Amino acid sequence: MRPSSKTRKYKIGYGAQGTNYQFGQQVIDSLKQEADRLETVELLVLCNRYNPKVAEKNADLFVKERCDLVIEFQTDENMVPIISAKYHNAKIPLIALEIPHPGATYFGANNYEAGLIGGRELGRWSKQHWSGQVDEIVLLELPRAGMVPRARLTGMLVGIREVLPSLEECPVTYLDGDGQFETSWKVIRRHRRQTASKRALIGAINDCSALGALRAYEEAGRVEECAIMGQNASPEGRDELRRASRFIGSVAYFPEKYGKGLLKLALDILSFKATPSAVFVAHQLLTPKNVDQIYPNDRLTTR
Repeated sequence: MRPSSKTRKYKIGYGAQGTNYQFGQQVIDSLKQEADRLETVELLVLCNRYNPKVAEKNADLFVKERCDLVIEFQTDENMVPIISAKYHNAKIPLIALEIPHPGATYFGANNYEAGLIGGRELGRWSKQHWSGQVDEIVLLELPRAGMVPRARLTGMLVGIREVLPSLEECPVTYLDGDGQFETSWKVIRRHRRQTASKRALIGAINDCSALGALRAYEEAGRVEECAIMGQNASPEGRDELRRASRFIGSVAYFPEKYGKGLLKLALDILSFKATPSAVFVAHQLLTPKNVDQIYPNDRLTTR
């Protein structure tokens, strides 16, 4: 039986996705802050570096360290059953952050709903600025993460067409941006050279990917030919919203609040309380009009 919190702290491992993207760093920071506040948690953080092999090694270390529970944020779907099996065999409860894992409690985005929110705004923007005339819809995906995160893009497409039913026959192009700035910049750069599209709605799996797409259009001097929607409302994305560019919005996930929710769920699991199989975070659309209302302290931290 797991020791009670009265005899010692619970050791909770966190396999972080990576730190090169501020969304991931904010999750780490929020977990550390909440662990410091609590008297019952010892937090062990290892970085998966967006690499499946590193994630596997980290899982082995969490098992070796005899963690009482692990929170795993690793992106590669092919590694999911391998990592899940390690924790299952070691009888370590698992919380899967953003990417579902077999036998784990899911915590993170309501992907389809988040996509709908972003897609509807793309549709509204197109209706207002282009009279609904669109040549192409481009969706920047992250195939190695699997079908659940892809539901964001499904939701975006449905949301666009919900506002503009006339776009049912509009060409849709899926490009693998791998959720990363440079990869997305390169694929959009290549695609832009091959397409005759003059009005493209672009939906991205996250802000990092969205910003890569935006830079590709900016460097070509053709930014007026696109409108781009992000996901996560990360600090990078919020900064861009303040530039009045063609990055028209991002759907917020509020990673700075993840720590409290994750550790509450973890302690409930370790206390054998009834817990849901999935915990979804709340989402909200951020645009240039409301970003300073939702995140009024951003400017204080960037000075």
